[in-house]
Amino acid sequence: MNNDYRIQSESPTILISRIRPDTDADIPLPCYMTAHSSGMDLHAAVNQPVSVDPGKVCLIPTGFAIALSPGFEAQIRPRSGLAVKCGIGLINSPGTIDADYRGEVMIPLINFGEKEFIVQRKSRIAQMVIQSVCRIQFQLVDKLDSTERNEGGFGHTGI
Repeated sequence: MNNDYRIQSESPTILISRIRPDTDADIPLPCYMTAHSSGMDLHAAVNQPVSVDPGKVCLIPTGFAIALSPGFEAQIRPRSGLAVKCGIGLINSPGTIDADYRGEVMIPLINFGEKEFIVQRKSRIAQMVIQSVCRIQFQLVDKLDSTERNEGGFGHTGI
């Protein structure tokens, strides 16, 4: 499935490569599933079904690598339908693919549910959102300015 929804002409181009082109040509490349999706669905490039037992983590291959331009990152996020219906999430959500990484994009699925979850070949297992990155510099100071919130942390406004 390659849903070629209209991409804006000023959109960046990202180079993508299949890791195993001879065996994974049938795995869909990342694609937007609707005209206004911000995330592209990612598919499992497993050779046989993979069982993710409750409480367990499995690293699932996608079959592709990308070359992001400096100033961009790819965020790997869970699919909400899998989370709600099956308890499937990502152990490090969102995961970050940096601009200098050229290895296979791998998905660290975790089963928060109560039943075994089976990942099939071509299963939509996560989504990828491309974001621009702002690189900053720190300036060390003796004291920060005060705000109304100041040091109020977790739950400071009530539950």
